[in-house]
Amino acid sequence: MSEMSLQDVVSFEGERPHRRQRRAVEKRRRRRRRRTWSILLVSQIVVGGAVGGAWLGLKPILASLTAPDDWTGGGTGEVVVQIKPGASGAAMAATLADAGVVKTPKAFSKAYTAEIQSQSIQPGSYRLRKQMSAASAVALLLDPASKLTVKVTIPEGKRLTQILDLIAKQTRLSRPVLDAATKDKAALGLPDEAKGNLEGYLFPATYLYGPGATATEILREMIVHTQVTMNKLGVGADKQRAVLIEASLIQAEAGRNEDMPKIARVLANRTAKKMPFSLDTTIHYATGKFTLFTSAKDLEIKSPYNTYKNVGLPPGPICSPGAAAIKAVLAPAEGTWLWFTTVNPDTGETRFASTQAEKDAMDVEWQKWQRAHPGQ
Repeated sequence: MSEMSLQDVVSFEGERPHRRQRRAVEKRRRRRRRRTWSILLVSQIVVGGAVGGAWLGLKPILASLTAPDDWTGGGTGEVVVQIKPGASGAAMAATLADAGVVKTPKAFSKAYTAEIQSQSIQPGSYRLRKQMSAASAVALLLDPASKLTVKVTIPEGKRLTQILDLIAKQTRLSRPVLDAATKDKAALGLPDEAKGNLEGYLFPATYLYGPGATATEILREMIVHTQVTMNKLGVGADKQRAVLIEASLIQAEAGRNEDMPKIARVLANRTAKKMPFSLDTTIHYATGKFTLFTSAKDLEIKSPYNTYKNVGLPPGPICSPGAAAIKAVLAPAEGTWLWFTTVNPDTGETRFASTQAEKDAMDVEWQKWQRAHPGQ
């Protein structure tokens, strides 16, 4: 190799710094490009994550906006729902939605409005299902079989103690609870003329109560029924007590409804002649017995309910009379009878007499039945 000149050496040495500078510049450019791409990549990741997170948050909202507001079908399981008295369609909708019966109040309100019979939905407890279509829920509320009720039947002519026993038997209420309720006269709405005694004021009928009905609610409805019946029959407030007492006597004595107007006439005729009624049923009430037999000793009992010794009405009813007995008091049959006797309690056959001879003949028939049925 030939020797380089001094100029060549200088020239070569002079180029080396320039190349190093160019390489340094290139390295800086490459680092800037890498940082730029990294920033772009991170930005895309961040933006993508934000969009993804937003989508995850918006997805259920969008789904709820586009999902139907009603379920389909008849639902599953069972749920008891209470419809309160006076509840509007909107109130029912909120109650059913809260109970999980219908999907939304809006769906029920729409179905309620579409059903022309919906206004007849009664307050009370209903056995429904979860996740029902709104139309199915309306249909069940209109179905009497869906309503949870407690049925209480009180026959005509029962005394207060018997009625309380029947209520206890037909409901979950105990006698002590019922007895305690009879003492709260204000809560029961018992008329002042009853003087605190419910006897005769619990109207005989069949009642339907909700499963949570209290003793006070049950007794109050029976008392209200008596007052409503009196008002419908046109009995003034000043006469209701006397009518109820007389109706209870007729109810206790009559074996058949068709005989009641005749018994009412007998009582009216005896009142006109100032004769005592002489009714065995009032003796049985005074002695606390449930029997058809009246002993000589029973007839001597000192009691205002002894209608053999006292003239006129006893101080209070002796049982709960029905509407037929009340109507008989208001419209007695025409006749001159002074006596009556149920000669056959099995059939309820009753004879009426205007003379002592006719009465004696009836008594013979009655005594014949007694001999055939000792102890009754």
